[in-house]
Amino acid sequence: MTVMQEIKKAFVERVDENELMNCMRCGFCLPSCPTYIQSGEQEIHSPRGRIAMMKAVRDGMIEADEEMRNSLDVCLGCRACEPVCPAGVQYGHLLEESRAILQEHTAYSATQKAVRHTVFHELFPKNKQMNRVVNLVGFYQRSGLQKGVRKVGFLKLFPKGMQEMERVLPPVQKEKKRQYEQKVFEAVGNKTATVAFFAGCLMDTMFNETNRATIKLLQMAGCEVHIPSDQGCCGALHGHAGEKDQAIEMAKRNISAFESMEADYIVLNAGGCGAYLAGYDHLLKDRGGWQTRAHYFASRVRDFSTVLIEKGLEDKVNLVYPSTVVTYQDSCHLRNGMNVFHEPRQLLRQVEGVEYREMPDASGCCGSAGIYTIVQPDMSLKIVDDKMEKAITTNPGVIVTANPGCLLQMKVGIERSGLAGKVEAVHLADFLLEALS
Repeated sequence: MTVMQEIKKAFVERVDENELMNCMRCGFCLPSCPTYIQSGEQEIHSPRGRIAMMKAVRDGMIEADEEMRNSLDVCLGCRACEPVCPAGVQYGHLLEESRAILQEHTAYSATQKAVRHTVFHELFPKNKQMNRVVNLVGFYQRSGLQKGVRKVGFLKLFPKGMQEMERVLPPVQKEKKRQYEQKVFEAVGNKTATVAFFAGCLMDTMFNETNRATIKLLQMAGCEVHIPSDQGCCGALHGHAGEKDQAIEMAKRNISAFESMEADYIVLNAGGCGAYLAGYDHLLKDRGGWQTRAHYFASRVRDFSTVLIEKGLEDKVNLVYPSTVVTYQDSCHLRNGMNVFHEPRQLLRQVEGVEYREMPDASGCCGSAGIYTIVQPDMSLKIVDDKMEKAITTNPGVIVTANPGCLLQMKVGIERSGLAGKVEAVHLADFLLEALS
């Protein structure tokens, strides 16, 4: 059997034909798709076009050639097509399964294999390794090496996306300061809920201060916050990159780490992680008893903004911020995957001193999408430049978002727009904690 025949067989066995057939080719998805718009409205870079290719491969009408692979690679996976689809097509599931099949049948070079193994098997799944890498970033920032590297122009040897990201990385604390003093944080005032906090990988290392801010806000809302041991990366990066088997193993690890806790909710502050955790039941379907366990796990996943609203944070504390205009950029997966978009806006509107202005097309992707900024830098920068044109119309002092990748991408947009020092990009948890202080 040839490789192409193996791919066709895998599409027949693993890609849901009913889901493919649900696509009516109506085109409602086209105006919501960033890559369709930025590519000059090329059908091949639309959800409808990609679904058509998936079905054609499944039916043996075409082969999975480089054009198709490139189309799937260029897709951000933002899932903006799903809420506007009248047939309710679960495009994200089709995309991830198709990418997994193609990845399994790709002949990588020795270098590519080494890089993928290091990133997907040695770095993100292992907390110790992640901490070591982040420690190196912190040393790079504090030692003066960063200034020297920038001065001599060494960064020009790296891809454009990496150059842009290096400029906006947050200051990294030393590992000792990132460690939690305890694993249980008591509620302030009357206890209204017990929650298990999903710390994440990048969030708990690169954005540890944001995690701490989130925990404090939950405490103020009356939540007793537990941080389960043995949890790890959510697996979203792996799932989006076709590393499905590794994503499944990471999902099992997290389910095992949290299921012993009788918590009301599993709470987190990263939209991308949240949508993936909430989809564990789909990821582990047909996996015996794991699907039942995954369904229970997924049913308890909540974004922290949802819990703050439900527990009435605004009735328990005063939120005050120096007079400024604030706008909000949706995290695609928080909005499209978890259906959370009213809650962050409601919290921002309740902060005294803030004038909230809705950004045009705030639900449109910013171009971050995990490692998309590195592997598809040109498309990523086109999208963020377009996003900043819309953000600027609100004349903001602060752009708030609720996902680490989005936060870094908006910082890149601010730099590229020449607004550094005039406009600030902030995670919602950090903004609310500052208002609380």
